[in-house]
Amino acid sequence: MAKKGLGFLKIALKIFLVLFAVLIVQNSSKKIENKVENINLNKTLDLTAMARAASSIYGDEEILKVIVGDLTGYVADCPKCTGFLGCKPYLDVRDGTTTYEDKTYGTVRIVAASPKNLKCGSIITFTSLRISKDPIIAIVLDRGVTGTDIDLLSETESFATRNVGRSEIVYTVLRDGWKNE
Repeated sequence: MAKKGLGFLKIALKIFLVLFAVLIVQNSSKKIENKVENINLNKTLDLTAMARAASSIYGDEEILKVIVGDLTGYVADCPKCTGFLGCKPYLDVRDGTTTYEDKTYGTVRIVAASPKNLKCGSIITFTSLRISKDPIIAIVLDRGVTGTDIDLLSETESFATRNVGRSEIVYTVLRDGWKNE
């Protein structure tokens, strides 16, 4: 009789261990699921915080959207470049011009963006400590970029490589193209 009781106890212990293992797996998968939800929530909160920070910098300026993309640099005399920008007024920037005088925003940097992402004349702002300690305000006056990437027109190839490089940035759209286009 003692052997039967011992056998039953072994079976009961095995069942208990299997159930315990199942519970542990279920709880660990819930923790992973919660962590994924929290990561997404944190990204949303970060973007919201960035939008608020931009709002405090630019006062009453309306923020149209916040976008994540890569920042790269280019020069007007690159191998496939003509030196003329792809948006009106189609400026020739082979003389080293990297800025544009906007009627509303004053002197701004020139960037290239995808036509699917930003219209010509769109104004964006971003921060890149490799380029400036102050936020950079730029205007889309060129094309040749895909997705949400931004290509900053640079004075020289060495500046584009050394200072701009390639980095992920968050940029804020302040104007969605020119009103008259």
